[in-house]
Amino acid sequence: MNIYNHYIGGKYVEGTSGRFGNVFNPSTGEKTSQVPFASAAEVDQAVSVAQAAFPEWAATSVLKRARIMARFTQLLYDYQKQLATLVSNEHGKVIEDAMGSVLRGIEVAEFASGVPHLQKGEYSDNVASGVDIYSMRKPLGVVAGITPFNFPAMIPLWMAGMAIVTGNTVILKPSEKTPGCAFRIAELFLEAGGPPGVLNVIGGDKEAVNALIENPLVKAVSFVGSTAIAKSVYEKSAANGKRCQAMGGAKNHMIVMPDADINAAADGIMGAAYGSAGERCMAISVAVCVGDETADKLIANLKPRVENLKIGPSMKEGLEMGPLVTKEHRERVTGYLQLAKEEGATLVVDGRDFVLDGYEDGYFLGGSIIDRVTPQMKSYQDEIFGPTLQIMRVGRFEDAMDFANDHPYGNGASIFTQNGSVARTFADTVEIGMVGINVPIPVPLAFYSFGGWKNSAFGDHNQYGMEGLRFYTKVKTVTSRWSKDAIGPDFMMPVLK
Repeated sequence: MNIYNHYIGGKYVEGTSGRFGNVFNPSTGEKTSQVPFASAAEVDQAVSVAQAAFPEWAATSVLKRARIMARFTQLLYDYQKQLATLVSNEHGKVIEDAMGSVLRGIEVAEFASGVPHLQKGEYSDNVASGVDIYSMRKPLGVVAGITPFNFPAMIPLWMAGMAIVTGNTVILKPSEKTPGCAFRIAELFLEAGGPPGVLNVIGGDKEAVNALIENPLVKAVSFVGSTAIAKSVYEKSAANGKRCQAMGGAKNHMIVMPDADINAAADGIMGAAYGSAGERCMAISVAVCVGDETADKLIANLKPRVENLKIGPSMKEGLEMGPLVTKEHRERVTGYLQLAKEEGATLVVDGRDFVLDGYEDGYFLGGSIIDRVTPQMKSYQDEIFGPTLQIMRVGRFEDAMDFANDHPYGNGASIFTQNGSVARTFADTVEIGMVGINVPIPVPLAFYSFGGWKNSAFGDHNQYGMEGLRFYTKVKTVTSRWSKDAIGPDFMMPVLK
């Protein structure tokens, strides 16, 4: 069995707390690794190492940081399959999906390599006689990234890529369920020429998270996870004077209009609802059909596909869905299916009885379709985070909009229609952070930014893109005068002439 250690200052350090978390292969149910849970003292040690590395890294030329990031990006490409294998074996994504998720993380590192242009400030010369004003973006210091189980490579790269290249030093605390990728990413950064102490990884649970938030040397916290924890992390970080971006849960709606191409809508839903076993904060978990005829057509198209999903062990190629991440999470999802039935919804397809021959101990679940869902149902209000699609039936486009707008989550939403006016109204007025038009999962590319609204995000800055750069830097503005003439004292509000 593999034993992970903390990665601090460019080397592995054994945990001393005596507490460990178990890592399982979701396809087999086998315990494959252990990860140490850092104590507050161990967290403080890692932060001290990162703080010691900060001054030299911040003073490193922007071109050198960019070149290290470019070499790091190439290594990520070289080891993409290795990282994807770690994702599949610890999370359960099928290998093709895992490869794609690693690529989306690499794209952020590619974007970050353009930091000489991205981090430029502003300059105004001769704003008054002999006076120039200019601004610069400076790194914050030590920053922390707390990442979820469902994207073990992509989200650490979202955070670390932008933080490092702008001159910060980083402590990553990956999910204890899927820690392997974060450790391997840190090794590759060192191999690319990154100085020891710039990127550090600690294993841990709530104790480590609280220690990062409470350590005064940590200047910013980036978090992705459930809404309840995101809100708590944001509030505690703010109380400790830290900058924070905390991304929470979601309940993403797809509105299907009567004029939609049903085949295209169904294709989009199959990938968006059941890909990664629905364990995506951008998964489409609700289809809002305008008209009973639309709903009936969509269900008729989806039902045989969901019943025949290609489900199997994550490393087998050519599959559509693997297992869920843990046994406990599988039980949570099946509990919501039972709840939906008790609430009066109709289980058109019930995936609870799915068993994969030869992998009976794996955390597998079949896909499910739940019809005639209403806004009052708890199964609708909560994020299920599994391979389920809930279907709601409405009479008008305006009613469908209300469901998306009134829901407490606001991560993503999409619409399938051939009516440009309807699509434009939807994009302009829906109370959602990321919007798709005939696109099922509207995750922005690396040169834009990822972030939701309402209870899906806490903080003023989104992940990656220019929003990520702004989050990891602070603005300093300099007003300078170079004049041969004597100025003399001025006791009034300064006015430049």
